[in-house]
Amino acid sequence: MTRTRKSLLLFSQLALLSVSASAIAQSEPKIGYVNFPAVVDAAPQTQSLMTKLRDEFAPRQRDLVAMQTALKEKSETYQKDASVMGEAERTALEREIRDGQRDLQRADNELREDFNVRQNEELNVLQRTLVRQVQEFVRNAGYDLVVTDVVYVSPSIDITDEVIAALKISNPPAAEAKEE
Repeated sequence: MTRTRKSLLLFSQLALLSVSASAIAQSEPKIGYVNFPAVVDAAPQTQSLMTKLRDEFAPRQRDLVAMQTALKEKSETYQKDASVMGEAERTALEREIRDGQRDLQRADNELREDFNVRQNEELNVLQRTLVRQVQEFVRNAGYDLVVTDVVYVSPSIDITDEVIAALKISNPPAAEAKEE
């Protein structure tokens, strides 16, 4: 084989190799990581949801505070006047205080349980909505793979802040409040 043919063969192999390397580089998958709990915490919809739940449970919370106040007043009356009360009156007030404490505890437990159930229901709906929005964002951004549960992630592929920024643009808090 002549030196020119060898050079030509080597050149063509190098050209083919560079084209292959270029094709491989262009087909490198775009990978990202999203810290989904951080997205849920920072999403404007989460704040709207929590405000909605507080408003929903505010009347029951006010009733609970009124019960606490009434019970405190009865306890103060008992402490102040127990020594001058008749036996029957003192026993009746003790019973009212004991029953009031039990009712207050029961009402507090029911309120907490009901709030937790409603919060979990609403958060499940919110999380499904946010998953769809994150999927739409990453599809539009051209990602091939986005993971949410990892042992380690390089900051160079963490797109959490980008996702949160996109959610805030597409779901501003003021717009959420006007819709309700």
